[in-house]
Amino acid sequence: MGFTLNLTEDGTITRPTLVPPPSDAHKYSRGHAMVWSGPPLRTGASRLAAQAALAVGAGLVTIIGDRAALVEQAAHVTAIMLREADDKLACIDHRVTALAIGPGAGAGVADSVCALLKREIPMVLDADAITAFAGDPAQLFELLGADDVMTPHAGEFARLFPDIDLADRAAAAYTAARRSGAVVLLKGPHTHIAAPDGRVAVNRHASPWLATAGSGDVLTGLICGLMAQGISAFDAACMAAWLHGDIGVRAGPGLTADKMLDHIPLVLRGCLNDESADDSGPRT
Repeated sequence: MGFTLNLTEDGTITRPTLVPPPSDAHKYSRGHAMVWSGPPLRTGASRLAAQAALAVGAGLVTIIGDRAALVEQAAHVTAIMLREADDKLACIDHRVTALAIGPGAGAGVADSVCALLKREIPMVLDADAITAFAGDPAQLFELLGADDVMTPHAGEFARLFPDIDLADRAAAAYTAARRSGAVVLLKGPHTHIAAPDGRVAVNRHASPWLATAGSGDVLTGLICGLMAQGISAFDAACMAAWLHGDIGVRAGPGLTADKMLDHIPLVLRGCLNDESADDSGPRT
């Protein structure tokens, strides 16, 4: 599939444009996303991210982790592959096109984040993968690049950037991106995205019904799935923010993170550049 980011003159993200994949597409041509599993009894967040990455169009998705965690994952997933991680991360080969780490990963994940960043595969860092560097953010910033995305909420942001005032969230995201060298997606009622080269955008298309446990893990998976398809980090973060918001707008009351996955095909169909697409959802 091909996605095109659409922005207004003031940087507001609007509905992306989706073009169907070519007739000769195959699973590897659509990208291979990997998601780092949480430990046993904390695997749900990484599973939500992996399922979102698959639904948004990645051709293959693999969850990697230790054997005990993968046994738990195996009881819940079918279309997602499982690979045991070793000290050398041999399961990550040249076919992997994006990685996500952080959801449910645990506080001791810093060494794994550093090892993965050194592989120079586009990465999405969320939750524990951000908080793990609260005491030494410079260690993380030395390894991050413009192909990587961090997705902090206000609390996680403050742990990495305690001196940046969040009163102006657009300016905060911009400053954080320039300092870290990565794309920063600052979550909130209005989600601000900034790239280290100075590009900025804001997503205003969202819903308070997204304020539910696991919603951010789905967002991480959406970004990773788009990046796996070759979309740049900034564009993927922007479009994923809009798609995530559209799920909340369409679903409304009673939305839970696991049910968000069911709405992804409908949201994507609403973006299709295809006269046969039937989009009954609201537009912003």
